[in-house]
Amino acid sequence: MRGTLAICALAALLLTVSGEHHYHHSNGHEGELNCHKLSPPNADFGFALYKNLNAKAADGKNIFYSPLGIATALSMLSTGARGETHSQLFATLGYTGHTQEKINEAYRHLFMMLGNSQEEQQLDVGNVVAVRSGFSPAEQFVTDIRHYYAGETFNVDFSKTEEAVAEINRLIASKTQEKIKDMVKDLNPDMAMVLINYVYFRGQWEKPFDSNLTQKADFHVDETTKVQVDMMRRMGRYEFYQDIDNHTTVVMLPYKGNTSMMIVLPDEGKMAEVEGYISKDYIRHWHDNLFRNSVDLFLPKFSITADASLDNSLKELGITTAFSDHADFSGMSAGVKLKLSKASHQAVLSVDETGTEAAAGTTLEIMPMSMPETMTLNRPFLVFIVEHSTRNILFMGKISNPTAM
Repeated sequence: MRGTLAICALAALLLTVSGEHHYHHSNGHEGELNCHKLSPPNADFGFALYKNLNAKAADGKNIFYSPLGIATALSMLSTGARGETHSQLFATLGYTGHTQEKINEAYRHLFMMLGNSQEEQQLDVGNVVAVRSGFSPAEQFVTDIRHYYAGETFNVDFSKTEEAVAEINRLIASKTQEKIKDMVKDLNPDMAMVLINYVYFRGQWEKPFDSNLTQKADFHVDETTKVQVDMMRRMGRYEFYQDIDNHTTVVMLPYKGNTSMMIVLPDEGKMAEVEGYISKDYIRHWHDNLFRNSVDLFLPKFSITADASLDNSLKELGITTAFSDHADFSGMSAGVKLKLSKASHQAVLSVDETGTEAAAGTTLEIMPMSMPETMTLNRPFLVFIVEHSTRNILFMGKISNPTAM
């Protein structure tokens, strides 16, 4: 697979439940909330989720997901939620104090901004709601998710579970350039609605690597395990920062367009310490301290797929009522009682020399005479794919083993 490619999809499955629910919903309109307001709470949510997933992950396991994708899906879900179900979603996402209308507007602005930076990269973010045949969700909900969340709804007969699974998976595959083929593994005939979010990203390095310089090298997964990788090499000018106090080295690799990959390499034996303190403030601190430097960079080629079942993580982060029989999704359906049954997430990242295609024109860089810094990514490192125009973290994770699919 050529190129740097990151995809994720999130499926949230809603089950019908019985029980009466009443709600009060206020309409508040404060000033315009643009998409930049979403990036701090979304980053906090992303790091809270990282710490939760990391605590559950086996040693040497890659972690990779889209905080933006998951936050988008949960925000879309909150559009149809009321009462305690709604307030828990908003509290976990860090949106308390804003109205649903303001958040909807912010996401609409975000989708517009992301759509505008498409010349040299592909970034598709969207949402699909598969609805049980014979069940019609509230018209306002359908309108809102289409208008604000690039969402669409379609009808599925959940009683024919195999056909429903195949149909939903075909749709997701078509939206993700056939990269995510089997997102939904099984469905329950009692289901009323399945929510699926997808994020597809493919970028070209602004400064491609020369494949002639790629060589086999060892990558140390941990003290006792090493694997062989194809190690790319490039000597060039990069935004670089060595944070002695926080035991990390940081480099920024720009893609063409508005996106960059920030790589954070903890010092030997310091990964757990860095994971303990890392937050959006550290990302900002590193970003603000980067300076152009000559760097001899060694980066492994890799392609990983990471699956995360989010049910327990979301419950532990505070979204509990949505999964219970007390769930209130009356904004989606006044008649049929709904609850969230399952939330799962899949992300794919592929990194090689070129980006999507070899660059036609090669830029020569003027290298100063000083000795370059050497940065060798031959042990686990953290990776963040950041979109500059909206200041959002599109993807984040830990590459513990580049050879693990």
